[in-house]
Amino acid sequence: MLDRAQEMQFQLTGWRREFHMHPELGFRETRTAALVAETLESLDYEVRTGVGRTGVVGERGTGHPIVAIRADMDALPVQEANDVPYASQLPGVMHACGHDAHTAIALGVATLLAQESFSGTVRFLFQPSEEMADEEGFSGAPRMVQDGAMEGVDAAIALHVHGGTPVGEITIDAGPASAGVGSFSATITGRGAHGAYPHKGLDPIHIAAHVILALHGVVSRRVNPFDPAVITVGAIQGGRAGNVIPEEVEIRGTIRYEDQQVRDQLQAEIERALEIARTMGGDYELHFRNGPPPVINDPEIASLIREVGVDLLGAEHVKPREPGMGAEDFAVFAEMAPGAMFRLGCLIEGDERKAHGPHFDIDERCLPVGAAVLAEAALRILRHEAGQ
Repeated sequence: MLDRAQEMQFQLTGWRREFHMHPELGFRETRTAALVAETLESLDYEVRTGVGRTGVVGERGTGHPIVAIRADMDALPVQEANDVPYASQLPGVMHACGHDAHTAIALGVATLLAQESFSGTVRFLFQPSEEMADEEGFSGAPRMVQDGAMEGVDAAIALHVHGGTPVGEITIDAGPASAGVGSFSATITGRGAHGAYPHKGLDPIHIAAHVILALHGVVSRRVNPFDPAVITVGAIQGGRAGNVIPEEVEIRGTIRYEDQQVRDQLQAEIERALEIARTMGGDYELHFRNGPPPVINDPEIASLIREVGVDLLGAEHVKPREPGMGAEDFAVFAEMAPGAMFRLGCLIEGDERKAHGPHFDIDERCLPVGAAVLAEAALRILRHEAGQ
């Protein structure tokens, strides 16, 4: 399988660069989806478009078991700084997280599996908007689920490129593979006044400073140190003039966790921290929005992927996952069927490119590695689920 995938290097690179040059934000992936659908149809897959707004589902085979293979397609609102021939042609938008690679790899997997005979069904989920939520707070995975993309699925698998892992390596573990995520926003209200007469007002900036200090103490002083957790305040907005005390201050932030009970604790502690505003004579409004839960890799599916990695790449190139608090809405699929996601090494030798940054890029030799592991894993999962 790896040899066959490596023979596709030119095609995989071409797909990836096509997507990279023409990035599209979440729920706007019309060009990408059209190319994906056209390619799947040319391989004799049954294709549905407009799934989860702009997603594509491609299916081959009959009956159970059904293995879903997911690839996300959306880009980020980032201005690319790379000086490469395939740089983004759309100002302010780039594939800064590797979803162009994921989509190209999945097309490679579809090509490889079109040449195989197997019992059961492979279902490709080319997903929109992993990075962004719509006006109702839903990203692409739950939108695809609402349109029936996971009906009857027995197992789901996916990968994510990782700029800190060398090409030819994967990382995979059972258990948590990414953190759950949520956001919060709060408005702290005081009483405006002239900056020369602060005693005549109630300074919400002063109050917000105490609230933020309290928030930054939650993880270190309230959460069990053995429970991964993050609270980050990423935005503070209040006032327009240096000599005017404003009426209110807005703060916004994110939380990360690996256990739902920790999420509940973080939200309760954020509420407790905001109560400082009332203690100091002001007031507040607080709103939470829950994003995807943690990705929890199923032990059996993760073990099968690990076995594939060992057989194709060698045991020395299959490593444990490095802990991290990034989030992934693949979790929505993995809650509905046993699933697992592995990380694919894409390190540009001696030059790690950080995801979500303007210099993000990959060593494209990773593409056939990802395609081979996903394709072989799908076949073994089909056989395992069928009891063969």
